[in-house]
Amino acid sequence: MRALAAALGASALLGCGGAAPLLHPAQVLGPGDVRAMGGIAARTVAGGLGNELNAATNEAIAYQAAGETPQVDSTYAAGALVAAALAPDLSPIVGARVGVGGGYEGGLVYTGRGARADFRRAFPLGSKPTAWALSIGLGLDAAFVGRQTNQLEGVDGENLFGFGADVPVLVGWRSTAGLYYAWIGARVGYEHDVIHPPGSENPPTVAAAELEGDRFSVGGLLGLAIGFRHVHVALELEADYANVSGSFGNVSARVDGLALTPASALWVDF
Repeated sequence: MRALAAALGASALLGCGGAAPLLHPAQVLGPGDVRAMGGIAARTVAGGLGNELNAATNEAIAYQAAGETPQVDSTYAAGALVAAALAPDLSPIVGARVGVGGGYEGGLVYTGRGARADFRRAFPLGSKPTAWALSIGLGLDAAFVGRQTNQLEGVDGENLFGFGADVPVLVGWRSTAGLYYAWIGARVGYEHDVIHPPGSENPPTVAAAELEGDRFSVGGLLGLAIGFRHVHVALELEADYANVSGSFGNVSARVDGLALTPASALWVDF
């Protein structure tokens, strides 16, 4: 329990990225069983997503060095959409899962930028008892006001709100004594994000520009957990192809690329 408290305390000191990893195996908990977890995740972007974010950041730095306010253009709009929809950064992870019987399980996770609630069902693969399972779930997420670390003015998260959903499908193995878990799967997701600064209409600069964007993503993930009895350490890596489109300050943009989400957490079962 002290280790879990330390993990939760350390995670509270991190920035708030957009990562919301699964960090659970294909097998579900038994009826009434509870699993608490705390850890960290990171989100990085590459390809078009990374290029557009870097270009917008460099543009913002150049304006700041000249003592000027950045103007809304296609480069800045594309970078702002990536920053709002994917929020590359470190994220704290605090959550819990509970088994409800009949092969069903529910969970709730807080990431510093938002929260995700999910419900799923697992199916044993093979004759009982079996070490293999398949799980299918539905997650609902919300992004809300919080600290967001980036250098893009107008995308600070103070006026951000978003909502979305994802469908993860996992296949996983569990050792006989429950010391080891391994899982692999696919995940499809959507999120809609908006930023409405107060008292602004069609602003010429980014200081009070409105943002509205949609993110579609599809990818795969791989996870592993190692532990003893009621305590495990879990590691997971997710790679997604993401497409982000929308507008910032009435300038439309569309960008796609690769998003990577490595994550680690400490599980404690009750």
